[in-house]
Amino acid sequence: MASPVIGSSTLANINGSTKASGASNATGADTGAELNDRFMTLLVTQLKNQDPTSPMENSDMTAQLAQINTVSGIEKLNDSLTAITDQIDAGQTLQASALIGQGVMVPGNQILVGKTDDVTGKVATTPIGVDLDESVQNMEIAIKGANGEVVSTFETGPLGPGVHSFTWDGKVADGSYASQDTTYSASMTAISGDERIPKGSLNYALVNGVIAQAEGPLLDLGYAQDPVSLEAVRQIL
Repeated sequence: MASPVIGSSTLANINGSTKASGASNATGADTGAELNDRFMTLLVTQLKNQDPTSPMENSDMTAQLAQINTVSGIEKLNDSLTAITDQIDAGQTLQASALIGQGVMVPGNQILVGKTDDVTGKVATTPIGVDLDESVQNMEIAIKGANGEVVSTFETGPLGPGVHSFTWDGKVADGSYASQDTTYSASMTAISGDERIPKGSLNYALVNGVIAQAEGPLLDLGYAQDPVSLEAVRQIL
């Protein structure tokens, strides 16, 4: 049989009582407890106001109780997912902190230069690299100065898929060594047959610290480069 119809005044009384109890909710959204209370109030009101000659069917009551259980289950599931998310965030922060003091390869193209021999002028340079999705016959690496001019080039030969790191010897076109007062950059070009395809490069950075963010921890790579997420790390050196 059909469920009894509840009048608008009855619903207004129900809604008025639940709104008062939920007034402290800043977002205006009902919590699981509030929804449970509202369902139960509605069910009790239906039972009180039903027609004695046409009482509520057992199936109707069962359906409404199932709705209450569903709301309660969703609330518990949300709590569980929140707890899992918090654990994942804590694990990521712990993982990130283990990288402090480590060198990493991240998207970027800068090369830093440091002098190793005052007599010969020989220098050491930070590594550069590339992350390939497929094999290439050759990779041409152009080293550029501060003004974008090419000061040196070299080739790597065949490379397979994955992350590859290289080191520039620090020599410029005239045979002298690069200046440690200049930040250089690398440009990658994959060569396969007659095709020349630009590729994104990786550069070396030292992890100085971890920055906590709502969306996940960021690695502090110093003033020379913006912080990056853990997902940006392609290789740990």
